[in-house]
Amino acid sequence: MITLSEQPIGQLARDLPGATAVFHRFKLDFCCGGGQSLREVATRKGINLADVLEALSLLQQDTPDLDLLTRLDDQPLVEHILTRYHDVHREQLPELIRLAQRVERVHGGHPSCPAGLSAHLEEMAAELEAHMQKEEKILFPMITRGMAGMAVAPVQVMRHEHDDHGAALDKLLALTHDLTLPEGACNTWQALYRGLQTLRNDLMEHIHLENNVLFQRVDGQLGGEHHG
Repeated sequence: MITLSEQPIGQLARDLPGATAVFHRFKLDFCCGGGQSLREVATRKGINLADVLEALSLLQQDTPDLDLLTRLDDQPLVEHILTRYHDVHREQLPELIRLAQRVERVHGGHPSCPAGLSAHLEEMAAELEAHMQKEEKILFPMITRGMAGMAVAPVQVMRHEHDDHGAALDKLLALTHDLTLPEGACNTWQALYRGLQTLRNDLMEHIHLENNVLFQRVDGQLGGEHHG
């Protein structure tokens, strides 16, 4: 039997109830790096593997939403992704851009000011919108109509773009000093970082559901080959 530490982190996120919350806490990438083992991801991040394993062993065996979602058929899963993530990102980003612009304008002289954050969020919003449009217009209709063979190439493209989104989230953390608020941060700054944390969690779960659940089904329908 393969130990937890040797299992792919994306598989653990998918199959172990509550694991995604643990991975969020340790800032471990379970969406883009989903094919790597837990040990590899933790080692690369410089995180003590024993601490992660202990947190996983303490998980309550209640079943969170993500665990239930992996059992949905393709059509309801796609519908969930559209309403829970695509629609939500379209609401989140314009507000976060406004908040970031205000913080940069008012606190530009502060050493902790996230200079360049609003421009980065605008770029993220544009790339995410283009990505979601491709999924909505091309890939998702293929999947829900059972056209797995035709979906292989678009899935490869989407996975590659997911890696780009992961890199954008890393840059977001770098610009905000790991979302660390300075002492006495104003309400706008606090709201911005809270919103960014929510966006980060949502986007990681969004990518995870697509990469490690929906897209893996496309791979599985083609004899289990992995095209990537």
